[in-house]
Amino acid sequence: MNLDNNSSAKAAYWKENIRLIITLLVVWFVVSFGFGILLVDVLNQIKIFGYKLGFWFAQQGSIYCFVVLIFVYTRKMEALDRKYNLHEDE
Repeated sequence: MNLDNNSSAKAAYWKENIRLIITLLVVWFVVSFGFGILLVDVLNQIKIFGYKLGFWFAQQGSIYCFVVLIFVYTRKMEALDRKYNLHEDE
């Protein structure tokens, strides 16, 4: 599928792109705000290597999650670009 003069393909591409971005932002919000702030007391009852899980999410977990989401976004966008024939030739 090529986007060159195809407005329906362009709309479909951007719809999938925006859906992916929103999904990843929701995951990041849940991990950073939900686990690090809202559910911190519940998660602090669980200890991993002597550290409370809620504290870990507030200090490190959301950062690790963000880095993983960057790689997920990159892979998903590569697949989306290939689907719509927008990938760069290697």
